[in-house]
Order: sequence, then structure tokens, then C-alpha cells
Amino acid sequence: MASEFCFRTRTILRRSRFIFKLLFVVVSIILLCVLFYMKWQQPIMVNNKESEAHIYLAVVACGKERLNETVGLLKSAAALTTAPLHLLIFTDSDMIEHFAAEIRKWPSSVLSRVTSSIQLVSYPPTINEKEWKGLFKPCASQRLFLPMMLNEIDSLLYVDTDVLFLRPLERIWDHFRQMNASQMAAMAPEHEDFSTGWYNRFAQHPYYGPLGVNSGVMLMNLTRLRRFQLPQYVQNIYKEFKGKLAWGDQDLLNIVFHYHPDKLYTYPCEWNYRSDHCMYNSVCKTAEEHGVAVVHGSRGVFHSDKQPVFRKIYTAWQQYEMGSSLQTGLLEPLRHALDETAHTECGRVRHIFLKALELDLKNMR
Repeated sequence: MASEFCFRTRTILRRSRFIFKLLFVVVSIILLCVLFYMKWQQPIMVNNKESEAHIYLAVVACGKERLNETVGLLKSAAALTTAPLHLLIFTDSDMIEHFAAEIRKWPSSVLSRVTSSIQLVSYPPTINEKEWKGLFKPCASQRLFLPMMLNEIDSLLYVDTDVLFLRPLERIWDHFRQMNASQMAAMAPEHEDFSTGWYNRFAQHPYYGPLGVNSGVMLMNLTRLRRFQLPQYVQNIYKEFKGKLAWGDQDLLNIVFHYHPDKLYTYPCEWNYRSDHCMYNSVCKTAEEHGVAVVHGSRGVFHSDKQPVFRKIYTAWQQYEMGSSLQTGLLEPLRHALDETAHTECGRVRHIFLKALELDLKNMR
């Protein structure tokens, strides 16, 4: 009996040890998977500058066709801005290393004042991610959820991928100081005249002001947007106006500020200059006075021959070598290129695309 008892005891112990080892292996695998997932979700830091950037620039770029366009945007921001700058890039998993590689090519003179983080586009688990990703441009609606994703950041400048800067970001960042205590975002009007306005002629939903606003260049006070609970608010609006949103997330923002106009600051069209402002007549008077500060290549004008001025500006930034002289590497080639567009409608006011740039470069010397 005793020997049988000992045999059974040893058998139970062996089985127990086997089960324990098996559980240990399973738990270890689960922990490794969790740690790997957490690491994958963390933004990739392209360089390790520890001091916090004074200016945050955010862009959402999904699809390989957006790579060159976005790199041009980032070059224009980093080359012109002298203040510490942090670039926030939200993209697909297969694009992360492409962006990291492009930024690593920049010289140390640029990377000494520019930091970058690249992370996956992500949406709240409570919504249909596929539906929201395809709302307009792929993943563009991500910007609506940035307040809840970036809890540690107070304010940032969001831009579409088809945007190029002709002035340092410090200039547009100054508009934060001009916002009152209730304003939580800033955008430029969608149009300048009623005869060509889209919202006043075609919109099937409420919109801001008489002509709506364009969200391609948007200052965002994330602290106030979190307090307002923007992500939750736009989800409710989407349910109500789904099927009537021609311009996706921009339409949602127009609806938000239609009902809360006191919470939006509007800056002049020179900060979001599009072909609409010159393709028929020159209608952006502040750009004529101060020069164009930000070029927005909406309607694909950076990549077509419909508006040569815009394509020339895009090409100039693509060809500019980071770290080289902005005077000889960008301004002078761009001036010669724009002279070739004198016969076009936008080319007749080509001087306004150089006006602010010339002045800023002169002051940098």
C-alpha cells in the first residue's frame, strides 16, 4: 500500500510539474506578445533630442503615393523654421521605416533642432475604423482623434500632406497668442467670394460662417479640444449627417463650428493659399499685401499641369537639398521657374509667392 501510495504521489508530482512548466511557457509567450505589441505601438523616435520641441507639426499620411508629397511638406517646415520643432507623423505600418529613412538623410545641422516621431494611425475601438479611415482622403479623419491620442501635448499645427510652407512655422504659431480664451482651433475660410463658394452653393449640412472653412491648415489647442470632447462630439455628428459629407472630416469640423462659432479663430487666406484664390481672379487680398505663407495643393495641383505655379513650387521643394542655402537652393531657382508661368492666371500674381519668403530670408541673414 505504501509503495502504491508513493507511486501515485510521484505520478501526481510529475504531472503537476509538467502542468506548471506548460503554464509557465504559455504565460511567458503571452507576456512576450504583449510587450511586443506595446513596443510596436510606441512611436519611433528618429532622433533622441531630449528637450521638448516648442512647435508641434502633425500630418497623417496613408499610402505610398503620399510619401514624396509628405516628405516635401516636412522639408519645407524643417528648413524654414528656426525654433525647436517636433514632427508628428501618423501613417501605415509599412510606411514607418520609409519616413524614418527619409528624415535620417537630413544633415545634423537640421536634426539638431528637429525631432520626429512616427506612429501608426489608430482609432477608438468603439467606432468602425474602416469606415472612418475612408471618410475622405485615407486616414485624414485621424486628426479628429488627436486630442485623446496626444494627452501630453497642449497645442499643435495640423496640415494635410499636400501643403508646403513659404514662411517659418513661428509665424503661423503666433496666431495661438491671438486666440481668445474660448477659441480652441484656427482655420482659414474655404472661399473668399460667394460666386465660387462650395458650401454656400452645394452643402447639405450646416457650416461655419457665410462660406465655410478649410481644414487643410489647422491650429489645434488640444487642451481645449479635450475639454470640449471633440472626438465624442464628431461621432454624434457623423451619425446625424452621414451620407451628406462631401469633404469628410472637414465637413464635420464645419458642422462643429457652425454650432460653436465662438470657439473658432479664423486667419486670412495667405495661411492656406489654394488655386481657388487665383485661378479666375486674384481674390486673396492679404496674400497680395503680405505674400503667401502656406501653399495648399488641393485638387491635385502639385501633380498636374492645370496650375503650373503650384507644380513649380512643389518641384522646387522636392529638389531642394536639406541644409543648403535657401537663397541659392530654393528662392532663386523658384523665381526663375515661376517666371515661366507668367501666361497663366495664377502666374500673373506669381510675385506674391516669393514676397514673404524673400523678406524672411533677408531677416535670417
